[in-house]
Amino acid sequence: MDLSKKLDKFKQQQANCQSTLAKVAASRPPPKSSTITTSSSSSKKPQAPAPSLAQPPPPQLKFSNDTERLQHINSIRKSAVGAQIKRVIDLLFETRQALTPAEINEACYVDINANKGVFESLKKNVKVNYDGHRFCYKSKHDLKDKHELLVLIRKAPEGVAVIDLKDAYPSVLDDLQELKASGDVWLLSNYDSQEDIVYPNDPKVKIKVDEDVKQLYREIELPKDMVDIEKDLQKNGMKPATNTAKRKAAMQVQGAQSKQKQKKKREFTKRTRLTNAHMPELFK
Repeated sequence: MDLSKKLDKFKQQQANCQSTLAKVAASRPPPKSSTITTSSSSSKKPQAPAPSLAQPPPPQLKFSNDTERLQHINSIRKSAVGAQIKRVIDLLFETRQALTPAEINEACYVDINANKGVFESLKKNVKVNYDGHRFCYKSKHDLKDKHELLVLIRKAPEGVAVIDLKDAYPSVLDDLQELKASGDVWLLSNYDSQEDIVYPNDPKVKIKVDEDVKQLYREIELPKDMVDIEKDLQKNGMKPATNTAKRKAAMQVQGAQSKQKQKKKREFTKRTRLTNAHMPELFK
């Protein structure tokens, strides 16, 4: 009896809950979206669904494709400070532009801001100029073209070392050769190109030579043969402006060829006279 009473009571509770839920649902106003949807659907005619175009799925990103580049960047940033500094200086030398740390990082993958050692070393480097925001290459002589190069050389009658001019601007060595060819400068060369000196060839430039140097020059006894002079110059590490041995060899070959031509011409003339001698009737 107790069990049946409990079951009846439970059913009564369920019925009460259902009736309460029904009253709550009836008391709420209908949602606006449903009204708008109904009105719009009743005013517009149903349209046929647009045919769906088959579009290829977007390509999936594969992070493994960029692994090699990331490994290269990581190897650069883990390299020695000196190697990173050289990489930055080479970039500044090639571009000849003032670059920010972010631009340097983008160009050669050296993160200057994240490496204090590289940053401080670059600021103190003699080949780098830092204005507080940008880095740029700094050569020993601030030159832009051939005209400025010639002005600098003419201001230095004692000569300018070529090694100090090599990094002035990209085409400086070509301009030196052009100035030499035009006779504006003297370029003294030897076997070691790092010791080349360029001198001005300007009549207006007065070069003073000490008397003891002049006396030493006068006391030097030179060999009589030019070939020996050239050999002595080569022994002292200087390149002779002439090559007498080669010139003599060429003259001997040319002389032998001219003698052969003269001999052939003489024999032909003699033979012609002998051949014509027994035909005097041709000359009557």
